[in-house]
Amino acid sequence: MEIQRDQQSINDNSKNKAVIGSVIAAVCIVIYAFALIQGAVRIYLNIDQRKETAQREFSWAADRAYNVGRQSFLDDKFIKTINETLASTETIEALIITSADIGYAFEKKTDHAIAWVNNSPRFKNKFNFSNQDLYRALDIPNIRNANIRGVASAFDYSDLNKILKETLIIILIGFTLAFFTILFHYLSLKPKGKMIEGKTPQRKNETQSDLEEQDAAERGPKGLYSPRSGIGWEDYISDRLDSELHRCSSSEKDLALILMDFPRISDELYKKAAKEAVSFFTSRDLVFEYGEYGVCVILPGTGLDTAITKSENFYQRIIEKISQEEQRVFNIGISSRSGRLLNSGRILLEAGEALKKARSSKTSIIAFKSDPEKYREFVRNHN
Repeated sequence: MEIQRDQQSINDNSKNKAVIGSVIAAVCIVIYAFALIQGAVRIYLNIDQRKETAQREFSWAADRAYNVGRQSFLDDKFIKTINETLASTETIEALIITSADIGYAFEKKTDHAIAWVNNSPRFKNKFNFSNQDLYRALDIPNIRNANIRGVASAFDYSDLNKILKETLIIILIGFTLAFFTILFHYLSLKPKGKMIEGKTPQRKNETQSDLEEQDAAERGPKGLYSPRSGIGWEDYISDRLDSELHRCSSSEKDLALILMDFPRISDELYKKAAKEAVSFFTSRDLVFEYGEYGVCVILPGTGLDTAITKSENFYQRIIEKISQEEQRVFNIGISSRSGRLLNSGRILLEAGEALKKARSSKTSIIAFKSDPEKYREFVRNHN
């Protein structure tokens, strides 16, 4: 009878292990399926969002082509303007502008997006190009059949790389779970009670800790704009600012940087203030989060005096929409390129110091005014 009870106990244990193994296998399958589905959905949304950005950037390029073309069409000034416009876009790879008499091609990379057929420019058919119909007629006086066409890249490879890495992490979690399941099966020859009291709880705790660390590592900017404010992530400021400084220095234009903060306001009001900044100053691509409740605005082609005037007008516009208590803590710091060759770190430092000064000053708007000659001497002495 004891032998039969022992055999029955062994059979029950085997059945329990088989059930547990089946449950773990099902969980692993769910993890793998979730990883693939979320990866596919995020890639689709990324491509769709990029199409919206491409449409917006092409409309902007077409507007500039029309405005400049009314003054002079396909001359040196027109060509320079279109090249600068194309270089400042994120998604547009090439533009073709034609009329009844001539066709002209603009590319970010030579021979990357355009081929010439019988002396006429044509877009190349590539997998990584979007199939959007980017076309607009240019109603320019005295120019017959003028139009502009564009081709955009379909993928943001940095975002795709991030999505694939995060998808791989989820799949690796499934493999890890499967590995520990197999390990548990081979260690189950020991009494079950000892397994629970021994390493199993510690292993589970370690796995949970690892998952928390992975979650913390994966937090950060996702997409072009922060859902909290509707404007760009703070992490993107330096790259975009360096790019705009380079363009402005190449074309000998000024650039202003405005930093502002709204301490102790609600998330709803912060989002409203960010929206007002986009509406008042520039496009959403040049407005970013700054600190906990701050906004950073990049103004290419704008000098210090103009930036101060705009900030004063914006300040008046904002304080009319927030409480009296919050009016006293709304501060603005400003700096500009002022004919200098400098990087994002330097101008951010200057605007940040101006913002600190504004916080402790009676006036809420402080601008950092540089001396270009003294700055050049400083650079020479520190190189």
